[in-house]
Amino acid sequence: MKIPPIVTYTVLRLLAFLVPLAIMWFASPVLRDLWWLTAIFAALIGMSISILFLRKPLSGTSAGIYERRAARSTGSQSTAAQDADAEDAALDATTEDEASTSHEK
Repeated sequence: MKIPPIVTYTVLRLLAFLVPLAIMWFASPVLRDLWWLTAIFAALIGMSISILFLRKPLSGTSAGIYERRAARSTGSQSTAAQDADAEDAALDATTEDEASTSHEK
């Protein structure tokens, strides 16, 4: 079974944040006391790691999201087009009925 790219990317992003957070938390008592500063540093490190090393999983995730949105929008456009055609047919039928009724008088 193939793991979806979005799952892979999400797990790697979490690890890119949690591993530096744990290292800083356990390595420095000063950073343990300043937990908010530790979280900010871990977020910056995780973002840097993500930008540098996670391009391939990001591309796969982006492509998957794009394909799903394109497939969904194509389906909704065809439904909207079908609705518009049905409305046009109903209006044409109503107009033809009114025209034939006015010609008979």
